[in-house]
Amino acid sequence: MSTREINIASDITALSRMGADEFVRRAKESIAEHGIFTVALSGGSTPQGAHALLAEYKDLPWNKIHIFFGDDRHVPPDDKDSNYRAAKESLLSKINIRAENIHRIYTELDAQTAAQQYEDELKKFFQLPAGQWPRFDLIMLGMGPDGHTASLFPGTAALNENSRWVVANWVEKLNTWRITFTFPLINHAAEILYLVAGDEKTDVLKDVLENPNRNLYPSQRVQPIDGKMIWVIEHGAAKLLTNLK
Repeated sequence: MSTREINIASDITALSRMGADEFVRRAKESIAEHGIFTVALSGGSTPQGAHALLAEYKDLPWNKIHIFFGDDRHVPPDDKDSNYRAAKESLLSKINIRAENIHRIYTELDAQTAAQQYEDELKKFFQLPAGQWPRFDLIMLGMGPDGHTASLFPGTAALNENSRWVVANWVEKLNTWRITFTFPLINHAAEILYLVAGDEKTDVLKDVLENPNRNLYPSQRVQPIDGKMIWVIEHGAAKLLTNLK
């Protein structure tokens, strides 16, 4: 059974704190349940505040935490646009975590090769029988003004992928490749945490949350099969929300 929870943050600082607190809560819960915590980080500017706060949690057993990435841009890992670089600067370089616990996408490779390599790494890590999907303890997501999430953009081929775990997705309007988790992989997570900020997202966010079955935007297709979805929304982005269930 899936559940949905919506939280409104007064500002970006409060959003970051709520996001970091939920990460910590879920990490401790997962480690208590099965010994490790598997989490996929999201890109963009919104989660960076939460990352910085997480770096201050010195009591987290980082050796039991495995960090993955839900998507990344097809740029070298030291590029200013790299999701991995952003996470490294705000979090990974500041915590005591083993290198083998950080699973980045090798975005310096050809896009198709990078996607296949990352899917192979996930399969090696989760060690599942053929046909089964991995169940991340937590997948963190954001949402763009066009309703995209991860690197699942409107009108792109990856929206229709139902068998692959990770794909290279050509985004025509950005004239670039992205490497991204697919919807089935995302929707098999035990928990999905959306962090959303920005006044420019108000109209789309209203549609996504109040009309989840209309399928106008990629974010509407994130619907956990048997898990929990938590939205943490900055006040400005939430100002049009009226009819939430």
